[in-house]
Amino acid sequence: MLAVDALNEIGFWLERSSAPSFKVAAFRTAAKIIAPLSEDELAERARSGRLTSMKGIGGRTAEVITQAVAGDVPDYLIGLRERNTEPLTTEGAGLLARLRGDLHAHSEWSDGSTTIEQMLHGAELLGREYLALTDHSPNLTIANGLSVERLTEQLDVVTEINATGGPVRLLSGIEVDILESGELDQTPEMLDRLDVVVASVHSKLRSDRETMTARMLGAIRTPRTNVLGHCTGRLVQGSRGTRPQSMFDAETIFAACAENDVAVEINSRPERQDPPDDLMRLALEAGCLFSIDTDAHAPGQLDYLAYGAERAERNGVPPERVITTWPVERLLEWTRG
Repeated sequence: MLAVDALNEIGFWLERSSAPSFKVAAFRTAAKIIAPLSEDELAERARSGRLTSMKGIGGRTAEVITQAVAGDVPDYLIGLRERNTEPLTTEGAGLLARLRGDLHAHSEWSDGSTTIEQMLHGAELLGREYLALTDHSPNLTIANGLSVERLTEQLDVVTEINATGGPVRLLSGIEVDILESGELDQTPEMLDRLDVVVASVHSKLRSDRETMTARMLGAIRTPRTNVLGHCTGRLVQGSRGTRPQSMFDAETIFAACAENDVAVEINSRPERQDPPDDLMRLALEAGCLFSIDTDAHAPGQLDYLAYGAERAERNGVPPERVITTWPVERLLEWTRG
C-alpha cells in the first residue's frame, strides 16, 4: 500500500479509539510531509535511512513508511486493524446497520483536523453511502467559520469531488450558528444552495429559559433549517471539561420541530450525548424526526455513529423516524422541500 495511505489510515484508527491528539497528528503530519515526494525519491530515502532527517518524521513513522515502500502492510497498522475489529458498542447494532449516512461533519475548512477528501475516505472505510460537509458559519470566528466567499469556493470543491463518482456521496451543507436574534448566520441565498442545513446554538448557552426558547424557535421556524444540532449544548466529559445543558421550554421546542419538519439531532460524540435521554423521549412523544450524526472533526470520529445508535435504540426511537436511515434521494427530497 502507499505510505501516505498507511499513515492516514493509522490516524483513522487512532482517532476511532480516542488516542491523544498529538499521537494522531504525528502520523497525519508525516503523511503531509511525504505526499509531495515521488515514489522513487521516497524509496531512496527509505533505503538510505534518511527519512528521519526530514523534520516531522520520527522513528515510528519512518518504520511505517519503510515497510509500505517495501510493499508490505506496516506492522503497526496491522496491529491497529486487529485491535479495532470489534464495534465501539454492541448495543444499538440493529439501528446502526440501517444508518446510511451522517449529516454533521467538519473539515479543515473550519475547525476540523483534516481535508474533505480524508473525511470522505473515512466515511468510505465505514461503508457510509453519504456524508454531509457542515463546516461552521462566519459568526463562529474561533472555529474559522465560512464567509459567503469561502462557502462558495467550498461548494465548487464539493461538485468536483462528486464528479469523480466515488462510493460516498458528499452532500453540501453547513452547521449554521443560531444568532441571538434567532436568525441563521448565513445569507438565505447561500442556504438555498445547500443540501443540508444544521442549525445550532454556540454562544450565550447560559441564557435564561425564555430567551433561549425564543432564540431556538426563530431558527426552527426558518424554512431552510433541516436539523436542530446538539440542542442543549451540554458537555458531560472530555478534554474541554463539563458544561451544564442550556435551559429552554423543551415541549415548545420539540412541538415546533415536529410542526416545521425539523429533525432533532442525536449527537453521537461521547462528550455531548445530546439530547439527554429524557429530552430524547420527549421529542419522540412530540412526533419529531431524528438525525443520528457524529459531529466528527476527524475521520476516525465518524465511527462514533455507533454511540448515537445505541442511545436512540435504548430510548425507543424507531428507525423509520431517523432520517439518516433514508436513501440519499429521499433525504434530499425532504431537505429541499
